[in-house]
Amino acid sequence: MTLLFGGFGLCGIPENSIAALQKMGVKNLTCVSNNAGVDGFGLGKLLEGRQIKKMVSSYVGENALFAKLFLSGELEVELNPQGTLAERIRAGGAGIPAFFTPTGVGTKVAEGKPVQEFEGRPYVMEKWIRGDFAFVKAWKADPFGNLIYRKTARNFNPMIAMAGKITIAEVEEIVPLGALDPDQIHTPGIFVQRILQGNFEKRIEQRTVRA
Repeated sequence: MTLLFGGFGLCGIPENSIAALQKMGVKNLTCVSNNAGVDGFGLGKLLEGRQIKKMVSSYVGENALFAKLFLSGELEVELNPQGTLAERIRAGGAGIPAFFTPTGVGTKVAEGKPVQEFEGRPYVMEKWIRGDFAFVKAWKADPFGNLIYRKTARNFNPMIAMAGKITIAEVEEIVPLGALDPDQIHTPGIFVQRILQGNFEKRIEQRTVRA
């Protein structure tokens, strides 16, 4: 099963859903996310239980266990340029099966993929990404599933929400119908099938303070 997770680092991640998946003990998952969390938090929890078989990411540098599992052959990894990953997910939500990008031409990223020339420049074909389930974290929702994200916690969440067959949104607050300004809604409820109100730690990935 392929699962999509919103968030960037530890910002805007669906931490309650990840904890629930850890308790369920499901195995052999293909997980798509900007990164794999950190040791002991975020998707790092699923790595601890050896629940992830394949990770599709753009950055994996904050997790020592991730590196250990990859180097030992226990974890398959597909690295994507970050913009390409974002566009593959967006394309999945928009119903676009493939697109061409100049990013990665002539590198390992392009190996085995069609390359075509447009206006004298080579472009590599990338396929969409869609998930059986998508998990996102939002700030507010109404009972129809309309979502508002808060500031940088929006990150990958809107495109992730569009690309899942079943999208589960965990939110800080569920407000009555009509309470959200239609002009402020980031993800329309048509893309959301489940809502839950959660409790969030909101950890800081790297805290830097003055002496």
